[in-house]
Amino acid sequence: MRITRFDPKSDLIIVKARVWGPRGKMPASLAVDTGSAHTVIAASLIDTLGYSPRQGEAITTVRTAVGKEQGYVLRVSRFWSLGFTVSDFPLHVFDLPDGFGIDGLVGLSFLRQFIVELRLAEGRLCVDRLG
Repeated sequence: MRITRFDPKSDLIIVKARVWGPRGKMPASLAVDTGSAHTVIAASLIDTLGYSPRQGEAITTVRTAVGKEQGYVLRVSRFWSLGFTVSDFPLHVFDLPDGFGIDGLVGLSFLRQFIVELRLAEGRLCVDRLG
C-alpha cells in the first residue's frame, strides 16, 4: 500500500504526478477528482513534453460549470501518481483555467485501477493495487 499525504484543510486534494514524453519527463500537480471520469492534463504541459495534437486519438468535449471545453485524448508513454506508474496511459488534454495552481486532474480512469481509501480528516490517500 502506498500512502500519499495532502493538506486536509485545502479545498482541493493536490497530489504529485509525472508525465513522460518524447522530450523527457515533467512533474505535475494534479487535483484528485472522483467526479471526473478521465484523468486530465493541461495542454501546455503536453506541448512542452513534445507531444502534438496530431498524435491524439480523438477530439473530446467536456462540459463544465462555465461552459464547454474542447480537447483531445492522447496516450502518453508513462504516467506516475499516488506511488504507481502506468504505461501507454490515455490522458484528456485541455486548456485549464488559471488560478487553481494545478496542471490537471487525477480522475477515475487512473483511480479505477486501484483500491483507494480517502482519509480526509487525516490528510491521507491510501492506494493499493487491485488483486
